[in-house]
Amino acid sequence: MSTLSWLNSEAFGAFGQTIKWSDMVGNTIGLIALALGWRRSIWTWPAQLLSGVILIAAYASAQLTGGVGKQFLVILVALWGWHQWTRGRQQAQDGSIAIRFATAKERGLLAAGAVLGTLAVGGLFTLYPSLSWSPWADAYIFVGTLVAMVAQARGLVEFWFAWLLVDLVGVPLAFSSGLAFSGLVYVVYFALVLWGLRDWWLRSRTPVLEGAPA
Repeated sequence: MSTLSWLNSEAFGAFGQTIKWSDMVGNTIGLIALALGWRRSIWTWPAQLLSGVILIAAYASAQLTGGVGKQFLVILVALWGWHQWTRGRQQAQDGSIAIRFATAKERGLLAAGAVLGTLAVGGLFTLYPSLSWSPWADAYIFVGTLVAMVAQARGLVEFWFAWLLVDLVGVPLAFSSGLAFSGLVYVVYFALVLWGLRDWWLRSRTPVLEGAPA
C-alpha cells in the first residue's frame, strides 16, 4: 500500500462517519501547530507546513478542491511566516517574537483583503462548480485562513480573531463534508484560540522590543 493510499484509508468510524488517517493525522499536527503558535515557538511554522501537506490528501479524497487549494496556500504562507519569525528572533534582543495589536490601517487592510478575497474566490468557485460544492463557505475559509496566517506572521493579536471567525464556518462544513475528525478538531481549535487570544492580549501590553517582525 502506498503512503497516499494509507493516508486516505479508514482509521476508524465515529458519529456514523469514516475517519481517515489523513484527516486525523493532518489535523492533529495542525492542533500542535496552533499550540506552538500560542507559545510563540518557531516550530509552529514547520508544523503548519507538514499539516498542510497531509491535509491535501484528506481534502482531495473528499473532492473539496477549495480545501486542497487552501492547503497549498497554507504551505506557501507557512514558509513565509517561518522566514518572518526567524528574522524577528535574530533581531530581537532576547530572541523572542514581538507581538502587538494591529494599527487601524493594518486592520482595515486585513478586513478589506478578507472581504474582497472572499468575493473573488467565491465568485471563481461559483463560476466553476467543479472546484467546490460549497463555494462561499469554501471561499470564506480559504481567505480567512490566509488572513489569519498573515496576521500571525506579523505578530498581530488579531490573528486569533481571524481564526475564531474561520471556525464558525469550518465546523459545520467539515461535518457535512464527511470529515468528522476535522469538525472535532475545529471545536478544539476554538478553545485553543480563546486561550491563545488571552495570552497574546496580555503579552501585547508589555513593551515591544526592537526588531519585531515587519
